[in-house]
Amino acid sequence: MKKTLNINAVREALTEKGLTQKDLANSIGVAPQAVTNWMKEKGFPRPAALLKLATTLQLNFKELVLTSDEDSPVVAFRKKAGTKTTEKHLAKADSIGKLLKPLVPYLNEVKALRTLITSPSTDYEKIQVAASQTRERLGIGENAVLEYEHLIGEFKNCGAILVPVLWGIRGNHENALHIRLPKEDVTFIFLNLETRLEDFKFWMAHELAHVYTPILCGTNEGEDFADALAAALLFPRSCAEIAYRELSQATRTTEASKLQQYAAAYQISLNTVYQQVNAYAKSVGCPILRTAEKTIHAIRNTNCGSLVSEALFDPVPPEPKLYISACEHAFQSDFFNALTRMIHENGTSSSYIQQVLDTSMQDAYAIHEGLSH
Repeated sequence: MKKTLNINAVREALTEKGLTQKDLANSIGVAPQAVTNWMKEKGFPRPAALLKLATTLQLNFKELVLTSDEDSPVVAFRKKAGTKTTEKHLAKADSIGKLLKPLVPYLNEVKALRTLITSPSTDYEKIQVAASQTRERLGIGENAVLEYEHLIGEFKNCGAILVPVLWGIRGNHENALHIRLPKEDVTFIFLNLETRLEDFKFWMAHELAHVYTPILCGTNEGEDFADALAAALLFPRSCAEIAYRELSQATRTTEASKLQQYAAAYQISLNTVYQQVNAYAKSVGCPILRTAEKTIHAIRNTNCGSLVSEALFDPVPPEPKLYISACEHAFQSDFFNALTRMIHENGTSSSYIQQVLDTSMQDAYAIHEGLSH
């Protein structure tokens, strides 16, 4: 049984009590570096220190320590600033992960040799190198528009099974779910098709970063790295440099509109363009953009693009056979093929589909009918 600190609970307790990590180290009588290591999941407190930690933060053992078997699913939600992934979300994802285990033997053979980033870092230069190497692997130039179709084959090459779903419009952190089964060495990635294209591309790139760094999956460091690599893949340094040169000639009033033009041209979020241009400016020691971040968010929230499901299907929602076909062909997913084999060999019911896809019983029944014939 593996034990790790509940880092999120520790951070929240420190914030509530107005303490720093150094204050915490002094309170429990350890070196500040020890606390730093714990927060990076590079170590675990000894029993005496753990007791003092619990007392200082006023957390019980269950709140402070996470326990897991090496065989347990590893879950990663795409985080959104200010949004907490609740225990309910994690419990549901863990349940889905356990339900996926019986499906694994019905999958086609998953590739064992995969691309890994062994020393992931959010350092600007290192992220740009990783993004450049990934784009080269995908066969697209440094200034080319990255389409989500470019990413699909890479997931397959890395032993990840895409599971497109129709979950309706949800909060951002619920639109992508990453479940890795360590023992089976298979990753399932649920992607909500009822999201805007610009967000969908970011989430796919984010999930690919997780696939490249399985050791960080489910950690805050992993989420930060995945966000950084996704942004760099969608709008790399060469694009940011060109944009910055043009924007440096723009007036304050036209700056935002030019940013929107780049976002539209690359079919990505206005915020991604804004953040990447500013990151480039900082890296070369130049002034950042004059437009405030809150202005960017305000503009973005008033310009809603079309949903991926609308581009794929007409009408929406699609008939089960069209949905299943799109998963197999457009997303190169073996998920429903494996599910078909499982149904025919085991007589798996529609309730299994309802639980594993987190969908309504009515939709699960329709999908089951489509797979059974």
